[in-house]
Amino acid sequence: MTATTTEKQIDNGVNVEALLGAREALTQAPEAAKFTWRATCKWINGTHSQSTVKGFFGLGEEQKHRTEFKFDADHPEIFAAEDNGATPVELVLAGLASCLTAGVAAVAQMREIQLNSVSATLEGGMDIQGILGIDSDVRNGFDGIKIHYNIDADATDDEIKAIVAQSQKRSAVFDIVTNPTNVTVGVN
Repeated sequence: MTATTTEKQIDNGVNVEALLGAREALTQAPEAAKFTWRATCKWINGTHSQSTVKGFFGLGEEQKHRTEFKFDADHPEIFAAEDNGATPVELVLAGLASCLTAGVAAVAQMREIQLNSVSATLEGGMDIQGILGIDSDVRNGFDGIKIHYNIDADATDDEIKAIVAQSQKRSAVFDIVTNPTNVTVGVN
């Protein structure tokens, strides 16, 4: 009687073959790797606005999502607002969390590590005296962001830490938040 080993299938929902194929194709055609992401924003009332995401440029031509995505932003009632959406700074935290978490799933899949559950808690500290014009020496943005992951995976603690570190290294939003980005603002 011969012993057989059953190879465990790892499925974190990430198509690694497609990602590796895209990487190979874009290595051969780097001009196709130039993407332009877009969002539009319309003021609703007070501090409430709605941003829409639909189309983007990539792979050398216009692309679009299967559906149009809408995000409401507002200020909370404690700021005499209607609280019709998350604050813009909370949307930044959500974008950072989403990007890093997607990276965790992709890196775990690439390393053949099964994830059982992943959750992240993000906190951004802010002294609002700056944005309210009370103290011009106080920064308008976050004074820091803390991210804590709770990951259950078929892996050692060191392997999980390495997955998170690699996700952080490749995250576009982590890069945007932690490095200066040129932003120009114009008015028609």
